[in-house]
Amino acid sequence: MINFINDYNAGAAPEILDALVKINSQEFAPYGEDSLCDEARELIKFELERNDVDIHFMEGGTQANMTVISSALRSHEGVIATVSGHIATHETGAIESTGHKVITVPHHNGKMKIADIEEALAFHDDEHKVKPRMIYISQSTEWGSIYTKAELAEIYEFAQGHNLFLYVDGARLGAALTSKAADFTMADMAKYADAFTIGGTKNGIFIGEAVVITNPLLKTEFRYAIKQKGALMAKGWLLGVQFKELFRDGLFYRLAEYANNQSEKIKETLADIGVEMKSDSPTNQLFPIFPMSFIMELSQNFGFQIIEKVGDDQAVIRFVTSWATGDVAVSALIATLAKYRR
Repeated sequence: MINFINDYNAGAAPEILDALVKINSQEFAPYGEDSLCDEARELIKFELERNDVDIHFMEGGTQANMTVISSALRSHEGVIATVSGHIATHETGAIESTGHKVITVPHHNGKMKIADIEEALAFHDDEHKVKPRMIYISQSTEWGSIYTKAELAEIYEFAQGHNLFLYVDGARLGAALTSKAADFTMADMAKYADAFTIGGTKNGIFIGEAVVITNPLLKTEFRYAIKQKGALMAKGWLLGVQFKELFRDGLFYRLAEYANNQSEKIKETLADIGVEMKSDSPTNQLFPIFPMSFIMELSQNFGFQIIEKVGDDQAVIRFVTSWATGDVAVSALIATLAKYRR
């Protein structure tokens, strides 16, 4: 079975594994207050072109989202997300379990529009309803699309003008930044968000997400929130060494760019055979629509997800590439796709 199920089903990039082996016999201070985490923070700050940010390392994306959002909101406040947003669809009510409603709005190729935020604000207009206090978006989105620099700036400026925080889930930020469609940098992410994450789990490390907080209002006592949510790792240096290696010489970008390039090869084949796509994705997730008969044929040799049915006999499936997706795997999939006839 050749897997295109997700971008975290392999272990870690060799450079990450080597870095872990090298420090395995050393001892470090606990709870993320070690020299490796400090060095990783400084490297990330260099990428952000800012020193006035707080950076915390956590094991996973759901944990990071839950901790950031719940610590930012008062008990009567909620967070606006698209109906396809990760916190609304793939986190088992993690946000709601902390007492905060996820206010969903429509998505447009995975993205949120100002008009939809305005409608949500207009509806939640008094103390009888949850008060929106945060906007949540993903970069890249659950449909593989990306927000342009102008779109990020527009949402951030709208948020500022309406007393809202903007939080960006960057579980696949590497894929977004290295996409051929990207016109923004890591520094732009820090400029146009109150807080955001830099995903490592889906970009070549064993586990780990970096939480970057730019807004001083969200920095206060954040480590207390991390501890309360069970996210303050005793061996926090395990995360620090991985992020240090990711940003020491550009590995973070190289791994993501490789995944995008492998996806692009598959995308070109899908275009050549005239397959309809559910989403226009320039990143490492692709969403072609096939008849169920061909999907069953594909499933004999390839792993992927069926996302949603389209009519009675078609479905949207998802192919995901990663740093570990080899040329042989891509060539095998392309060869099989090339046989498809509508």
